[in-house]
Formats: sequence, structure tokens, C-alpha cells
Amino acid sequence: MRENHPFGLQTLPFGSFAGPDGRPRVGVAIGDHILDLTAAWPALSGSDDGLFAAGTLDRFLAAGPECWARVRQLLTHWLGEVSERGRVATFLSLASAHTMLLPFEVADYVDFYASEHHAANLGRMFRPGSEPLTPNWKHMPIGYHGRAGTVVVSGTPIVRPRGQRRTADGDIQVGPSTRLDIEAELGFVVGVPSTMGTPVPLSRFDRHVFGVCLLNDWSARDIQAWEYVPLGPFLGKSFATSISPWIVPLAALEHARVAPPPRSPRPVEYLDDTGEAPWGLDIRLEVRLNGTKVSEPPFAEMYWTPAQQLAHMTVNGAGLRTGDLFASGTISGPTPESRGSLIELTWNGEHPLRVESGERTFLADGDEVVITATAPGPYGTTIGLGEVAGTVVASPESKSLDDSAAPAHSTSRR
Repeated sequence: MRENHPFGLQTLPFGSFAGPDGRPRVGVAIGDHILDLTAAWPALSGSDDGLFAAGTLDRFLAAGPECWARVRQLLTHWLGEVSERGRVATFLSLASAHTMLLPFEVADYVDFYASEHHAANLGRMFRPGSEPLTPNWKHMPIGYHGRAGTVVVSGTPIVRPRGQRRTADGDIQVGPSTRLDIEAELGFVVGVPSTMGTPVPLSRFDRHVFGVCLLNDWSARDIQAWEYVPLGPFLGKSFATSISPWIVPLAALEHARVAPPPRSPRPVEYLDDTGEAPWGLDIRLEVRLNGTKVSEPPFAEMYWTPAQQLAHMTVNGAGLRTGDLFASGTISGPTPESRGSLIELTWNGEHPLRVESGERTFLADGDEVVITATAPGPYGTTIGLGEVAGTVVASPESKSLDDSAAPAHSTSRR
């Protein structure tokens, strides 16, 4: 393994891959290899608890923080000690030889809207001359409940969605979206459930959340613009959400924790983290469109932290389930080069991006979007989050679309 590999001992992310027989197996990434934990766990630990036998992370996620810490400690020992290499080698194989799978069963999916820069950019686009943020925005993390059944693993083709959209002259058309966009985000994976009626306080965030993944919440801006009043995102969002195959434990991100930006006004009590350990995260994303880097969004700029998002998500008494996934919302920074969506990068299509494949305002069929991310680790190491990738394919009922088909009148909320 090369020095300071982002999937070194400091990271040890968990995922699921297809074994030789096609059945799912739990794996841990180490360098360019995968440790087959479904096979290695009983052999190396001597345990017959079946923790990884099903080939997904579900049972492990539900086992809780003490189990997560014990497994991480054992993995560090097995993979880091020279004396263990002989025992471990038989369970290692090149990651490139395997197909990655969705690592856990998604129970519920919630998407937030936690970047002040992103929210303000959209407010300036669509409410010029008015206050860019809505009156509630700095008082609570705004979010919506998405569709768990369309969360897919990185590499899954993204079929251009169809739906209603309104033309410039007011006609209603049904057809493929002409303003398909991305949203560069982080996803947070819940392991330990909570009881309905019992909110989860800020201090319990890492007792319930196991880890972090990369997430692209694909968005059909034209469909969304027509449908979102009065109930918010629906078909413009629910067709696909891609996540990276590797879940990085929160334990790997201790050295990436930073204070979030200053808040004004001071959040209400259940969201007030001034006396809590910080859950801002110094994670830097990179977005590439057809191989061209178009953005570097910084998660450290997010106004609301994942701990606050979880506290708000449960303050009404909603319970958590193992496999719940909640997303940060689009990650955008203060500069044009740090915006996490095409609608911002092109300012609603007014300023096309130049990429190797030509100019783009929104996504054309055949476009590939790849999002990667890194964070600082201990002793100057780098924590890698892998990548989340997806390629747009044409709607079965449409011809290939390009930017020339994109109407200039559409408006969007997110």
C-alpha cells in the first residue's frame, strides 16, 4: 500500500460487494484491496455471532458504538501488525476485481438544506431584490422527507426523469427533464434506533450515527420548479439519489472535526451547540463533469451541523431506524468555484461551464459526474471517502437531450 493512501489504517471504511457466487459480502477497504469481513470475522475473531454473515452492514450498524469501536480496534490490529499478515492475506483481494453493492438497507431518507451559501445563492436568483433567506432558515435546519427506495449505489446509471413542466407561454408539457442537475452532499448513516417520542439530543449524535458517505441528490430543476409549491420537492428529486459504496466511520473523522461558522441569531435550546463538542467537519469535496473539475465544495462552511440536523429531525418525537439516511443538502462555499450544484455554477444557465466535452448548463445524456472527498487524519494522514459516480442515460421515451433544449425561464427552490 502506498504511503498515506486515503484508504489506509486511519480510514477503514465499510461496504458490501458481490462475492464470486454473486452473494453480498461485507468488506473493509484497505489501500487498493478489500478485506472480506464476512469470511474473515469468524476465522480471525473466533466469533460465531454472524455479525457480517448476511453480507450487508445492517446488523453491524444496529450493534452500537461499543461494537463499532471493538471491530475497528481488531481491524487495526489485524491489518497493521506484521505478525498478522499471514492470517489476513487469504481474505484480501483487489477492490477492482469486485462489484460494489448498496451497503445497507435504506430505511428512511431525509435531505436537508444546510448551506447558507447555497440557500442564499438560490434566493438571489429567484427572489432578486428580496432577502435571500426565508424567515425560518436561520432558526432551524430546513429539510424534506425523500424516497428511500430510489437510493442507489455509485455507478448505477441515472435515467433522465420524466414529469410535468411549464413552458414560457404557460403550457403544461409532460416529458423528459431538460434541466437535470446534481447536488454534492454528504450522507449520514444511522445505526442505533431511537424510541418514538424521545428526541435525540446533540450530545447523543455519535451514539446513533455510525458513519458518513458521499451523496449526489440528482435534481430535475424544471419538474421541481413547477411542482414544489406548496409542499416542496417531490418528483423532481425522488427519481434517484446516489451514494458512495464505502461508509467511513465517524471514528475516522476525529481529526476533521471543526467549529461550525458563527450563528446569528443563537439557535434555540435543542439546537444550541455552543457548549457541545463541535460537529463541523473539515471535508473537502471535488466535483468532476466528464473528467473536468468544476467545483471544490467545503463542508466546513455548512451552517447547520449533522448533529443539529439529527436533533431537529427527532425533536417532534419521530423515531430513528437502523439504516436511516439523512443528507446535508447541497454543499456550497463562498466562491463561485466552491458551489455544489450546476444551477449555482452556471447561475441558472446564464453562464455555461466549459468542460472537455463542450459547454454545459445542465446535464446532457451521456454525461458522467464523479464526486470525491478527503479529510485530514491523524499524524498528517488523509482520510478518503471514495467516490460517488453516475452517468446520465436517456429517458426510454426521448431522444438524447443537450443544452440547447433547456428553457431559460425555469425557476427552482433548491
